[in-house]
Amino acid sequence: MKAAVHDRYGPPEVLRIEDVPEPVAGPGEVLVRVHRSTVNRTDCGFRAAEPVIVRPFSGIRRPRRRVLGNEFAGVVEAIGPGVTRFAVGDRVFGVDQDRFGASAELMVTRETAPIATMPDDMSFDDAAAMSDGFILAHTCLTGGTGGAGTRVLVYGATGSIGTAAVQLAHAWGAHVTAVADASTLDLVRSLGAEEVIDRRAQDFTRLGRQWDVVFDAVGKLSFAHCRRAVVKGGPYVTTDLGRFWHVPPLVILTAITGRLGTRRTLLPLPTYRQSHVEELRQLWVEGRYRAVIDRHFPLADIVEATRYVQAGQKVGNIVIDVTD
Repeated sequence: MKAAVHDRYGPPEVLRIEDVPEPVAGPGEVLVRVHRSTVNRTDCGFRAAEPVIVRPFSGIRRPRRRVLGNEFAGVVEAIGPGVTRFAVGDRVFGVDQDRFGASAELMVTRETAPIATMPDDMSFDDAAAMSDGFILAHTCLTGGTGGAGTRVLVYGATGSIGTAAVQLAHAWGAHVTAVADASTLDLVRSLGAEEVIDRRAQDFTRLGRQWDVVFDAVGKLSFAHCRRAVVKGGPYVTTDLGRFWHVPPLVILTAITGRLGTRRTLLPLPTYRQSHVEELRQLWVEGRYRAVIDRHFPLADIVEATRYVQAGQKVGNIVIDVTD
């Protein structure tokens, strides 16, 4: 079968298309014929082993998983012994952040992984382009208590995580302010943002306003820059370790001072659960969540797709067409 593989860490050019043996489903595993996958920041981090803290998970000296791709949508081709949740022929979607393998025509994933059956009217395109951003946004907003009645600001509202965060916070009943480029303000409004701010025209930290949660979905800001825009006792939530990895110590420090009612910094660790994908599926069925897709690339153009993702200008998700 065709797969995008890499045997060393480095730039997008370390990826190549190669014929590899077809995997076989073992006990508790599902073999999926992949129709669509994506390239996202998780793939890029594991391909380059950046930050270096990734290496204990990706492989110390060289990649432990040759085939990347953690999001997918496809059809169950075979099931291993003991599998009861899925059957051959089921259309499924989800994310496997432990094994990857979706940048290939066939992949094996665990029955217990964050995967679910697709609704009849869900396309492979939509199904592939939702799970990872949704789960990361879910983790961050849950940690930041971005629920009903709260005022949530999402900075970087047009990326994979940002578009998910806007929709999820809105679905939970929060009042959402989205910060994005002028050309995408209509998009984030359509996703559920009650207010929008052009990031180049206005600095939200200088508006004299405060939010219950400020969520930096792209990891480009800092606690020092945002703290006055957060209510006392509220969190600045980020997705990045920050310059010189200053964020983790700041998380510990503000957790201590936060008991006195001061503002906090949060860097929630991603938690991937089946319940997340089931919640995502239900929101999609109810018409309260949709995939945001920037563009498609064929599997053969995986290097070009990865370069585009790393350029940092994509809107939503990049879909890889693996199988017609």
